[in-house]
Parts: sequence; C-alpha cells; structure tokens
Amino acid sequence: MTIDQKLAILAESAKYDVSCASSGTTRSGGAGVGSCAVTGICHSWSADGRCVSLLKLLLGNRCIYDCAYCVNRRSNDIPRASLSVAEVVDLTLRFYRRNYIEGLFLSSAVERSPDDTMERLLEVARELRVRHAFQGYIHLKAIPGADPALVRRAGAYADRLSVNIELPSQESLQRLAPQKSKLGILGPMGVIHDGIAEYRAEAVVHRAAPRFAPAGQSTQMVVGASPENDLQILNLSAALYQRYDLKRVYYSAYVPVSTDSRLPALRTPPLEREHRLYQADWLMRLYGFAAQELLSPETPWLDPVLDPKCAWALRHPEAFPVEVATAPYERLLRVPGIGMRSAQRLCSTRRFAALRLEDLTRLGVVLRRAQFFLTVNGRCPAAGAMTPQRLRHCLISGDSARSPWWQPDLFAWRDAQAAPEACACP
Repeated sequence: MTIDQKLAILAESAKYDVSCASSGTTRSGGAGVGSCAVTGICHSWSADGRCVSLLKLLLGNRCIYDCAYCVNRRSNDIPRASLSVAEVVDLTLRFYRRNYIEGLFLSSAVERSPDDTMERLLEVARELRVRHAFQGYIHLKAIPGADPALVRRAGAYADRLSVNIELPSQESLQRLAPQKSKLGILGPMGVIHDGIAEYRAEAVVHRAAPRFAPAGQSTQMVVGASPENDLQILNLSAALYQRYDLKRVYYSAYVPVSTDSRLPALRTPPLEREHRLYQADWLMRLYGFAAQELLSPETPWLDPVLDPKCAWALRHPEAFPVEVATAPYERLLRVPGIGMRSAQRLCSTRRFAALRLEDLTRLGVVLRRAQFFLTVNGRCPAAGAMTPQRLRHCLISGDSARSPWWQPDLFAWRDAQAAPEACACP
C-alpha cells in the first residue's frame, strides 16, 4: 500500500473526531520549523469543504475494540491501514513546508494495546520536537487505559492533549462500548489535569519551567447514540469543566456508520441538537449560565427551534427589561442578541456618551432579538402588546414589532405569563 493510499484511509477514518481546534499557542523554542506565530496560519480544505489548518489523521485504524458507534470498530468491514512513526513525521514536515497546515492532530485506534499505541503517538511528538525542532501546534490523543507515565511524557511535547469520553454515562459505555470504562477514561484526564496544574504553579516561580500541554485538554461526546437527554449531557460537561479544568467539550452528532440493534435507527445525524448543545456550552463557559438554569428535570431537552439564551429569556420575564445605559456587564450578557464583545462595547461607550437606539447596531447588538428585552434610556426599541406566543414567533422568524418604538406597553408579555389563558396567538 502506498503512502497516499494509507493517508486517504486514515484521514477518512479520523474525520469523525471533532475535537481538534487549534488554540494558536506559541512555543519559546527559538528558531525551528513550523512556528505559527511567525508565519501565520496555513489552511487546507477537506473533502467536504471545511477549512482546516491541522494535518488530521489516525496513526492506524486496526482496532482491538468493538464499540458499536465507531466506524473503526473491529467487526466493521472497512479498509485498514497503519502508518509508521517515521511516515507520520515525514508527512507532517512535508505538508507544513508546502504551506498546507500549521500543525498536527494525531489520534489512533487501539491496535495492539493502549500502552503500545500511546508509545507510538508519543514517539511521533518526540521526533518532531527533538529531532526536527518542530515549533508548530501538536494535539495528541491520550489513549484510555495507557500507563500514566506515558501520558505525562506526552504532555511535555504536545500543545494539547485530549481523552474522548465518548458517551455520557457508564450505563451507555457498558452497553455500546463494553471494553471501555469510566475509570479508564477519567484516569488519563486526571493525570493531564495534575500535570497542567503543576506546570502552572512552577511557571509562576520559574519562567523556564518545563512546559506541559500549555493549550490544556479537551474531550468529545457522541450525541444521539445513547438515550441521555440534554440536561444529563450539560450536567456532565459542567462537572468536567469544574473537575478537570477542560478547555472545551466537543459534541459530535452520531453518524449512522454501522448497523447494530443497540443503536437508534437514525436516517440523518442530529446536527440541530449538536448545534444547540454547542450554544448552551458557550453560555455555561463564557456567559455565566449554569446547566440548571438552561434546563430542568421538567424540561430536559433544548428547544430545537430557539437558541438557549432566547429560550431562557422567555422562561424568565422577571429579569427584563434591561436598561442598557446602567445595567452591569453580567446582566447585559443575559440579553438575547448581546454577546461578549457588544456588552464590552456598551459598557465602554456609555462612560463617555449617552447611548442612543441607533448606537446599538453599530456596537454589535443584534437588535432583531435584543429589541424585545431591553430599554434605551427608559424607552423600548420595539413596542406593541406582546403575548408570549407572539414574542416566540418574532424571535424564531426574525419579525419585529411595527409600532412606534416609544410606546410603553411592549412588556405586556411579562404579565401575560401569569395569565396564559388570556394569550392568543397572532
């Protein structure tokens, strides 16, 4: 098998792993090959049109495991291939020199044993860093069940490490991936977390402290292959962020790649659900929301047609309207249509001048959503008696109230929440 044939097979096998975002970190190794900070980001395009900057492939796809949801499962009849350490190193350097990539994302199926696979991944990173002075971005997968010492050594060479948690519960793991265990997955996460914490503590005292995964760690969950609801998934993500200080949790919509009675009969991947989970995840990480605020045991699923912040705002009319001229930054973040950057701009601008309605769009506020939840110097950008049903319709469709914007009765929808029987759809 030629190297081109191997690359085609292993790049195809790697496309279902989505946790490979580059953080843009720089390395202080001096002159070397692949320094992204100096040369800028180089891009390539995958077969499905996505713009990527990392060479993303598996070291091998001959797996000893038989996970029901995985395209590389042992019982799947697919082309198999493996690359040697020297071949991966050579591919990475050649792709970078041709300006295709800015770094390497390397994972692997467990070919012989977790330790053997982890050793080969580690050897690729060591060869690039030590022998070839490669200063580009390297993201390595830590193999569940591998020796903790190997995971610690990998952190010395990789910018980011990740361990895929795969499924949201131990019960689903036992049913769909019986050869994996919660302890085997969380163990390497703990090792990486401790290594990062030690590096940060040492870096405060010694500027030249040995680096350990400076871009942190991430993980991935498959969504739709198991019966857990969105609340369970978000609660797990929140716990992982808190316990292991993860940079990101990635959500991958289950793609029906094999036939198995244990799996749901899906015609298409649940991409809309994946999208809503990402939106909710951003609200938890960056906007100060808790999972219990976004969902509850009574409503454990995210709204498929309305983004999580708008859905939260409709359930909490008591929090509105928000006066943009005086509200603190944290409260502005909770207004639909106001993001982190626009909230910062609002806070900066109002220190020197009175805010006007026409300023909001220039400062980045998405007024077609925000108009229903804020006031500008006591005035409402949108007006008209709004029932909860009418407001939901406007948020979904992008319609706006067409009455003069200074009318005072926009927030009638708040009072209608207490008497839903009086509401009528427009």
